[in-house]
Amino acid sequence: MPSVAFTQNLQRHVACPPCKVAGATVRESLDGALALYPKLRGYVLDEHGALRFHMAIYVDGVPVTDRKGLSDPVTGTTEIFVMQALSGG
Repeated sequence: MPSVAFTQNLQRHVACPPCKVAGATVRESLDGALALYPKLRGYVLDEHGALRFHMAIYVDGVPVTDRKGLSDPVTGTTEIFVMQALSGG
């Protein structure tokens, strides 16, 4: 089962320890994690289910390519990391 982890910054607002969820895509895996931590859904995804502009998801250290559908494939050993994509100076 893929594992999903959220940054400490997100964990500061919502208790969301790393979890293992079923899924063959980032979408399926993220939906499984967000079912466990529903308060995060609106922060991570927009009203159309796409990844919000200020968020980033990495799959085994590589940014997702499909920010809208989150259709990037995952395997049972995949590590998905959800974080804020902040910038500034």
